[in-house]
Amino acid sequence: MDVARLREELVRELRALKALVTPEVERAVRAVPRHLFVPEVPVEKAYAAEHHYVTKKDEHGVSISSVSATRIQVMMLEQAQVRPGMRVLEIGTGGYNAALLAELVGEGGAVISIDIDQDVLDRARRLLPAAGYGSVTLLRADGEFGAPEHAPFDRIIVTAGAWDIPPAWVGQLAAGGRIVVPLRMRGLTRSVAFEWTNGRLADQGYELCGFVPMQGAGEQRERLIPLHGDDVRLRLDDDQQADGDALRAALAMPQREAWSGTAVGKDIRFDGLYLWMAMRLPDFGLLAATKAAVDRGLVAHSWGLGVPTLLDGDSFAYLTFRATSEARERFEFGAYGHGPHADVTVEKLVSLIRSWDGTSLGARISAFPASTPDELLPSDALVLTRRHTRIAITWPSPRPASTARRP
Repeated sequence: MDVARLREELVRELRALKALVTPEVERAVRAVPRHLFVPEVPVEKAYAAEHHYVTKKDEHGVSISSVSATRIQVMMLEQAQVRPGMRVLEIGTGGYNAALLAELVGEGGAVISIDIDQDVLDRARRLLPAAGYGSVTLLRADGEFGAPEHAPFDRIIVTAGAWDIPPAWVGQLAAGGRIVVPLRMRGLTRSVAFEWTNGRLADQGYELCGFVPMQGAGEQRERLIPLHGDDVRLRLDDDQQADGDALRAALAMPQREAWSGTAVGKDIRFDGLYLWMAMRLPDFGLLAATKAAVDRGLVAHSWGLGVPTLLDGDSFAYLTFRATSEARERFEFGAYGHGPHADVTVEKLVSLIRSWDGTSLGARISAFPASTPDELLPSDALVLTRRHTRIAITWPSPRPASTARRP
C-alpha cells in the first residue's frame, strides 16, 4: 500500500474541506503516520478525512472513546494555533492527536496527554512510542482537574464533549493561553476556542463538531427517549423535560407541515440556525432517526446527531427543508409535526425560523464564573447556568446582511 500517496490525498481532501489552513498543521499531518494509530482498520480508511474509529464502548454499547476523524482533529489544531516551544495539555488521549501536537510544539515544547480510562491510556502508551513519539507524557487523570503538576499550559485541547468548563482548566492556563473545547449547549456541540479576558472566557471562533462525552467528575450525559425503538429517539440535555409516552403516541399520528418562506443557497452554512433555535425554544430537543425510519415514513430525516425539535406537551415539531426548484440551488426551511396539536406546533416553529436573519456563525459565546451576577452578564445574552460557569450567548447587533431570502 502506497502510504505516501494516501497521505497526500488526505492533505488535499482536508484542504478541500477547508479544515487544513496553515502550513504548520499541514507539515504535522504529512509527518505523522496515522495508520499506526488505527491499526485495526484498513490503511485506506485510516487516511480518510471523515473516518473515525471507536476504541471503546460501555456496557450499553455507547461509544466512550474514539480516534476522531482527521478533519475534526485538524480543525481543532487550527483553532488552537499551537506554536513551537509551547506546553500543551491534551484532555482525552488517543495517540494520533498527541503525535500531531508533538510535531507542532517541536523539541522545545511539551505535550502532556491525560485520560481517565486505563485501557485507553495503555493503548496510547503502546502506539505513541512505536510511531516515534515517546516524548509525549501520558498520565492517568480525571480531565476535570487537569494536570496541575505540569501547569501552566499555553494551550489546553479537550478531545471529549464537555458540558461545563471546570476552574482547573482556567487556573492552569498560562497568560495569553487558549482552551479549545467541544462545548455542549442544549445538545448541540461546538468546538470553541476560548481565551481569558476581562474576567471571562471569550470565544475566538467556533465550529460544528461531535464528540464522545466526558467521563469522571465532569460527566453529564444526555438523556435519550425512544419514540420508536432505536430508530427514532429524542435527545434531551440540560433541564429539558418530555413526556415520552405522549410523544410516542404523537409520532403515530398523521404528519403535519408548515413552511417559513425563508430559504438559503445550497452553499450557505446554516448550523447557526440550530443554535439560534436551541437557545430560543423554551422546550427543545434533537430528533435523531435512522435511515430505516425514513424509509418507513416515520420521519423525514435520518441525521444521527438529530434535528432541532420543539417539544409542545403532547405534540412536537422538527426542522425540515425542501428544494425550491428542480435545480436544487436554494432550500426553504419548514417544520414537520406530530400530535394532537401539531398544526399549532409547526406554526410556532416556522414563526421562529422567520425571525432568523440568516447569519451562520454569528453568535458570540462567553463563559463567566458561576458566581457572576446577572447584572455583569451581557444584557442581551441568553444564558446557560452550569455548575462552574454561566455560558452567555449573544448575537451581534446590528447583524450582518441576511443570507436568507424568500424562495
